[in-house]
Amino acid sequence: QVQLLESGGGSVQVGGSLRLSCAASGGTYRHNVLGWFRQAPGKEREGVAHIFRDSGNRYSYPSVLGRFTISQDNAKNTVFLRMNSLKPEDTAMYFCAAGLYDEGRFEWQYWGQGTQVTVSS
Repeated sequence: QVQLLESGGGSVQVGGSLRLSCAASGGTYRHNVLGWFRQAPGKEREGVAHIFRDSGNRYSYPSVLGRFTISQDNAKNTVFLRMNSLKPEDTAMYFCAAGLYDEGRFEWQYWGQGTQVTVSS
């Protein structure tokens, strides 16, 4: 059973930056993709970014493109999310996930507990 532990959340003012980390431990790492998601109160969970474990290819969703960057340290089984130019609408609980990507489909298998990000004006 893979366990994911996020850290790095907090409160920041508009325009500020944060760096989230997610460390994977335990189990056998069958996943080939890692991702960040977020969920604001009263809203559905949405994708933020994902990165493929072997190739390093990455994708950021339009709402964060140019501001957020996902990266990984495979040796440490850790994925990061660098968030710059934060806006109030980025306020949410941020989750990391590990899963499998095959033939155009994602299957997110493991989820962290989440870390809160609050952006105030």
